[in-house]
Amino acid sequence: MTSTKDEKREMLRHTLATLAYRGGKTLRGAPEGFASFRANESTRTPAEILAHVGDLLYWAHNMASGRDEGHNSTPLPWEEEVSRFFAELEKFDSYLASDAPLGSPAEKLFQGPVADALTHVGQLALLRRMAGAPVRGENYFKADIAAGRVGPEQSAPRREFD
Repeated sequence: MTSTKDEKREMLRHTLATLAYRGGKTLRGAPEGFASFRANESTRTPAEILAHVGDLLYWAHNMASGRDEGHNSTPLPWEEEVSRFFAELEKFDSYLASDAPLGSPAEKLFQGPVADALTHVGQLALLRRMAGAPVRGENYFKADIAAGRVGPEQSAPRREFD
C-alpha cells in the first residue's frame, strides 16, 4: 500500500508531467518573433514569461530539497529557454521520484510555484493566439500523460479540435 506522502508526491509528479505536456504543446512550433511578442506595453513577452516559469521550477526544486532559494533570470534566446523549461522540470521531477525527504509540503509546492507555472503556460497559449499562431484545443482528459514524462518528447495528442 502506498503511503499518503507517496501519493502526494506522485500526484505532484503527475502535475509536472501535465505541465510538460501542456507547456510542450504551447512552446512547439512557436513562430519566429513570438519570444518578443508584446500584447501591450505593460505585459511580459513570452520569453520573459518562460524565463519566469524556469525560475519557478528552479525555486520549487530548491524548496523540495529544503532550500528556499530562487532568482529572477534574464530571458535566454527562445530555444534555450524552452530547453531550460524541460531541464528544470526534469530536475524537480527527479527529486520527487527519489526517496529524499521533502523540505516543503507537497501542497505548498503545488499551490505556489507549480500552480503559478500552469497559469503562465495558459498565458503563453493565449499569447500564441493573439500573435496569430494559435495552439489547437485538446481534450486533455484523454491525453496520454504519465508521471515522469517531463522532457520535450511527449505523446501525440489524442483528441484535438479547432
